[in-house]
Amino acid sequence: MAPVPRASLDKQPRAVAGMFDAVAARYDLTNDVLSVGQDRLWRLATRRAVGAAPGQRVLDLAAGTGTSSDHFADEGVLVVPCDFSIGMVRVGKARRPDLAFVAGDATALPFADASFDAVTISFGLRNVVDTVGALREMLRVTKQGGRLVVCEFSRPTWAPWRAVYSTYLTQVLPRVARLVSSNTEAYTYLAESIQDWPDQERLAGMLQEAGWRSVAYKNLSGGIVALHRGTRPA
Repeated sequence: MAPVPRASLDKQPRAVAGMFDAVAARYDLTNDVLSVGQDRLWRLATRRAVGAAPGQRVLDLAAGTGTSSDHFADEGVLVVPCDFSIGMVRVGKARRPDLAFVAGDATALPFADASFDAVTISFGLRNVVDTVGALREMLRVTKQGGRLVVCEFSRPTWAPWRAVYSTYLTQVLPRVARLVSSNTEAYTYLAESIQDWPDQERLAGMLQEAGWRSVAYKNLSGGIVALHRGTRPA
């Protein structure tokens, strides 16, 4: 997540990866503070949507330091945390050496076809240069009948709430980030990337364009976050 004007970053992979490297050390603490603890509820909803059983293989993309992978692993799921940021992977591996962290690009995943029962990506899809291309890569590595769950910031559905949230993103979040983050510029990027991101219906259309079927979504926290789901056809 994360000030460098968005236009200057232009979602260049190395620039974004370097930005995340810089915030890795205090990433989880900062997320807890900035989301007022809501990130824990969002992760729980994501795990439930994935519905992985013990022994199943799950690819956790944009896993960061592996916080999103912890509960999968603790429940016997064969989870593979994967992130483009080497800094995130290093911090995660030091924190959970038992997890098989992989550094990888969502648009060119280092995994064989049909390797996973499910793929999930939380708060990372909007940082990918080619959104539909990444969704196709996720389809490639998923088994037939397997599922995708995307947890991503979205568009509040109630106009007054949307106005309050916009004020929080542009005025409150950067100030709070200065107090708790190791790199406040990253969190200006966060606010700008959220505002530029497609709404729920447009993202659902991207999943369908990439080949996913039975696409549906569920709003969390009044639409601040949305869970999108899809199935790889047989």
